[in-house]
Parts: sequence; C-alpha cells; structure tokens
Amino acid sequence: MTSREASCSCGQLRVTCRGEPALVALCHCSACQKRTGSAFGVAAFFARETVLVSGSYADYDRPADSGYRVLHHFCQSCGSTVFWEPSRKPEMVAVAVGAFADPQFPAPQKAVFAERRQPWATVTLDP
Repeated sequence: MTSREASCSCGQLRVTCRGEPALVALCHCSACQKRTGSAFGVAAFFARETVLVSGSYADYDRPADSGYRVLHHFCQSCGSTVFWEPSRKPEMVAVAVGAFADPQFPAPQKAVFAERRQPWATVTLDP
C-alpha cells in the first residue's frame, strides 16, 4: 500500500497518509487564498483512519465559505498549515498537497469556488 508523508517547513509536524487520496481538490476561495498566501489552495482528502499525525501543532477554527466549519492545524514552530478537518466531511482529513513536496503527487480532480478565482490564475484540470 502506498504511504506518503507531508510535513511543515521545519519538519517538526508530520502527517503520514496510507493509500491514495479519495479526492484532490483545488480551492479558489478567499480563505484558502489568505491561508496559503497564494491564489488558491490544493488539498488531498484522506480517510481519517489512514492518517497518522506526529509532532505538535496549534489549531485555528474558522467558518468556510460553504457555511461549514474547518479546523486547521499548523506547526507551532514555523507556522505552516499542514492539515485540516472539514466539518462537512468528518470522516476525512485534508492535507495540503504542497506539504508532500512531491512532483508526482496526483493532480486535482476538481476545482471549487471558481467565482473567486484570481483572473490571471488559470489551471486546466484533466477531464
């Protein structure tokens, strides 16, 4: 079975995920733009029972643009957001795709909140 490890910038907070992600999604919402400091966020959703977290982290709970709450977990040392728990999908854990630092990681299958997309940020998803 495939196993992948994501980590924060300093390496103190690590998330090991077994198996393939159930979904990889690109989000254009304003909250993801602020969280990442970029034009979008990309998340890999894994079944909760396949995710193992090691290291210490702090939490930030916020309402999502969908109206549900999202509990973000970030490294207390470097501040990187590594994973989060969407209340809309309590059986899943979302992991920041960039935290895997793997150019072979599966591409996003869908994009959400396209109405908030930065006009210059064009991403083509395979059908």
